[in-house]
Amino acid sequence: MGLFCTFNQAIIMHIAIAGNIGSGKTTLTTLLAKHYRYEPHFEQVDDNPYLNDFYKDMQRWSFNLQVFFLRSRFAQLAELQESGKKVIQDRTIYEDAHIFAPNLHAMGLMSSRDFQNYLDLFQLMERFISPPDLIIYLRASVPKLVENIQKRGRDYEEAIRLDYLNRLNERYEAWISTYNAGKLLVIDVDSNRFHESKEDLGMVIEGVDGELHGLFV
Repeated sequence: MGLFCTFNQAIIMHIAIAGNIGSGKTTLTTLLAKHYRYEPHFEQVDDNPYLNDFYKDMQRWSFNLQVFFLRSRFAQLAELQESGKKVIQDRTIYEDAHIFAPNLHAMGLMSSRDFQNYLDLFQLMERFISPPDLIIYLRASVPKLVENIQKRGRDYEEAIRLDYLNRLNERYEAWISTYNAGKLLVIDVDSNRFHESKEDLGMVIEGVDGELHGLFV
C-alpha cells in the first residue's frame, strides 16, 4: 500500500511511529529519518493552541484539541501526497480516532454529541487515505512514560494524570492486537533504549528492514 490509494509503492514508502505520550516517537522518527534519508514529519505540539488549555481543563477543550489534531494530521497527509517524498511520520491519524478521542469520550471528558461529530469527520477523511506501509508501535509501561515525560520537561505535561496514561495504554494495546491494515513492528521501549544505545537502535533498524523485505536497500 502507498500513502494514498493513487500512489505506487515503488515511488512512495510511508512509515509511521505510533505510541503513547512519552514513548519516544519523535526521537525514533528523527533517528530513522537520518538513517534511511527519509523526510521526517512531526506532530504539531509546540505550536498547538489547545494543549496548555486541554491539560488544565480536559472536558472543556477535548473536542477542540482532537479536531485540531485531526485537521493537522489530514493536512499533513495531503502535503505528503503532493510532495512525492519518502516519509517517516510521528503519530498517525488512526491513533486520534481509535485511541485518544474514544478515551476522552469514555472518561466523560467529551460529550456524545461532540464525539459523534468527530467520528463523522474522521470517517469522511478516511475515505481519502490509506494506512502506512509500516507502523512501528512503541510499547511502554506507564512508569517508563512518566520517566520520559519528566525528562523532556514540558510544562503543560506536568498535569497529565496517571490514570489517563494507563487508559491510553490499554487502548493502544487493544488497537494493536487487532491491527491488520499493514505491516507492524512492535518495539518494547522498557528494554530497548534506542535513544542512547547504537546497538538497540541497530536492532530496530534490523526489524524495519525485515518487515519491509529489503525495500530500503
